[in-house]
Amino acid sequence: MTGPVLAAAQCSALAGDIAANVGRHLDFIDAAHRQGVNILVFPELSLTGYEPALAGRLAQAADTDCIAPLRARARDTGMTVIAGLPLRSGAADKPYIAAFILHPDGTSTVQTKRHLHTGEEPYFSAGTGGPLLDAGGMPLALAICADFCRPAHAAAAASAGARIYAASALIGASGYPVDSALLQDHAQRHRMAVLLANHGGPTGGWTSAGRSAFWDEQGRLVAATAGPGDCLLVVRAGADGWVG
Repeated sequence: MTGPVLAAAQCSALAGDIAANVGRHLDFIDAAHRQGVNILVFPELSLTGYEPALAGRLAQAADTDCIAPLRARARDTGMTVIAGLPLRSGAADKPYIAAFILHPDGTSTVQTKRHLHTGEEPYFSAGTGGPLLDAGGMPLALAICADFCRPAHAAAAASAGARIYAASALIGASGYPVDSALLQDHAQRHRMAVLLANHGGPTGGWTSAGRSAFWDEQGRLVAATAGPGDCLLVVRAGADGWVG
């Protein structure tokens, strides 16, 4: 098997400072490019931090100029980059938790979180997900945090033909054992490789566990970061399986 090079950008976010976080994202994109990465996944709401109380004023339109530098860098590096922002939409009175997908051709699309955590409803609207993405020739389904907590979400991704399931998340230390076991089970049950991109530092009053990880199609842990902190987790599909 030869195939894509995937990466989780385990980054710390500055609360509400989109411009500064864009700069951090550019550094991660450049580091990933040096590793030959095809698709780079950032944590949930990576460009604002996970800051529900600030989401209303920080929300952006789908065509926002604030991600123009990221769009250009994705084009220049030939990489697909997935970064998080609250999405403003006329279809809902509250913003969506969204993943802005920056494609190698310079365009961008948006997917929205379908399943909200308890406590998110006062700040966010539930979204509709989105289609599979191309990860270097392998179909990839995106889960935004609580999406992966619903077994039906992973099952639907597998039924649609996904071979990779990427979770953009904020997981704290206390929740990590349960959530990582669930992601490992998705991999084993549905024969999908699973990538977790977790926050690298505290955000929104939560202390992230870090420990971004990748499980292969048999549910075997291929690679993981040791804990919190800014880190790039890279995995490659090779002739003998995944390595990281």
